Amino acid sequence: MKNGTEEKKNILDRSATKIIAYTALLAALVCVLSPFAVNIGPIPLSFGSLGVYIAASLLDFKRGTAAVLTFVLLGAFGVPVFTNFTGGFFKLVGPTGGFIFGYIPCALIIGLIIDRWENKAWIYPLAMIAGTTALYACGTLFYMLQAKVSFAVAFSACVAPFLIGDAIKIAAATALCFPLRKILKKFVSLPKKAKSAPQSEAQGANDALPKDNAE
Repeated sequence: MKNGTEEKKNILDRSATKIIAYTALLAALVCVLSPFAVNIGPIPLSFGSLGVYIAASLLDFKRGTAAVLTFVLLGAFGVPVFTNFTGGFFKLVGPTGGFIFGYIPCALIIGLIIDRWENKAWIYPLAMIAGTTALYACGTLFYMLQAKVSFAVAFSACVAPFLIGDAIKIAAATALCFPLRKILKKFVSLPKKAKSAPQSEAQGANDALPKDNAE
């Protein structure tokens, strides 16, 4: 019984370590992709959303959101992980601040949807579209308040220029994450046999007791 419990604890510890490691890698991926951007207007075309799509789709919603939140915090504390290799709190209150904050609900929505229907390939682009809608909403609203412009002006600056690029990023992230998520889940999930090991050993110990003692 004791050996089974220790084995389960060791497996849980290894699984938790792997999950933390993968979460850190996903945060690093967002940090690596986000600084690269194309300046096409007041809001640059950033590859950060591609990193968010991948981070939110590969593990569960908690780890994906945690990875994106880590990226936001690193940038807020001055690490140059935001667009054009910038960082600092001033970026969060600037014209693009809504998009940076919007990465968090974007990742959360994507993760929640994919967690529910992870075995359906068509769910991945739909989840990313839903998450991107939340991202656009945050970015557009923030830009309207920051720049004091109308919705039409904000839409033309914050949404219209990015539709095609984000569609391409969604297609690429779906092609990568749907097969890769299945592989990663095998490494970070607790094997079913390990879960039942203590119970099986306890049952075996009860079976080994003399009948008169059991009675």
